[in-house]
Amino acid sequence: MPKTLLAIVELGGYPDFTILYQSLGYEVTMETSVRKAMRYIKQRVPDVVVAEFNFQSDFRDRTSSLESLLATLQGRGECKVIIFYEQEFTDVFQRLLQQYPVYASLTFPVDTTLLRTTIEQIGG
Repeated sequence: MPKTLLAIVELGGYPDFTILYQSLGYEVTMETSVRKAMRYIKQRVPDVVVAEFNFQSDFRDRTSSLESLLATLQGRGECKVIIFYEQEFTDVFQRLLQQYPVYASLTFPVDTTLLRTTIEQIGG
């Protein structure tokens, strides 16, 4: 069975890394919202999820919709999660990491070489 990677691009504004993911042997699915990604995960848990941390200060009980995604992934296999985030939201992001473990987190602008190395480490 091919390795699978779910890329969640809500806001974007950075390069499309699909070719990079495919070059590392992943079958890539791209979703544009966490809601759609959660629907996908309920049917098939990917090997890797790459998502953005988009801080939403208007949420009362959480920092972003990413929390819902991470909660959905808990206990659902060995999925590795890589998060892209803005340096200015490091404090809020660190609070999220206290609740939910992620494999790696990379700041914007995303360093392509570091992203490649991170995904290669997942593969073995």
